[in-house]
Amino acid sequence: MKYNLSNICGYAKGKVDVSALDAETYISTENMIPNKGGITNASSLPTAAQTQAFLAGDVLVSNIRPYFKKIWFAEFDGGCSNDVLVFRAKNGINKRFLYYVLADNTFFDYSMATSKGTKMPRGDKTAIMKYEVPKFTYKEQKKIAGILEIFDKKIYLNTEINENLAV
Repeated sequence: MKYNLSNICGYAKGKVDVSALDAETYISTENMIPNKGGITNASSLPTAAQTQAFLAGDVLVSNIRPYFKKIWFAEFDGGCSNDVLVFRAKNGINKRFLYYVLADNTFFDYSMATSKGTKMPRGDKTAIMKYEVPKFTYKEQKKIAGILEIFDKKIYLNTEINENLAV
C-alpha cells in the first residue's frame, strides 16, 4: 500500500534571525554536497534579517537542480536559504525513515521529472508532496531506517579510511 509524501511529512514553517546563525548553522545549496554528501560550512550568510528555520531531525533537500541529489539529515537547529526545502516528519513517522525515502534516487528522478525550468530546474513543491511512498508501521520504519543507517555509517567509515590511505 502506498500514499503521498504529504501523508508522512510537511514543509517546515518558521523563520530564524540571520544574526543567530554562523557559517556552521546556515545551509544553502552552495554548501550542500552533491550525491548525498552532506554539508560543509557556508562561505557567507544572507543579507536578509531572517531566513527559513530548520530543526535537528528535519531533512533538507536542495530544490535547485535536483539531479545533484543534495540532501542532509539535520543534526542541529539552524537556518537555510529559500532554495532549500525543509521536510519535517509528521507524528508517527520515523525521521530517519523520512530521510531515506527522500534520499532514494527514485525521489530525485521524480523531482526532476516534475521540476520547472530548464537552465536551473527547480522542484515543484506541490508535485513533490504527491510523490508516492510505501506505507509502513512505525516499528517497520524504525527497523528499515536502522538497517540503512548501519550501512551509511560503514560507508562513511570506509571513506574516511580510504581518504587517510590516500594521504
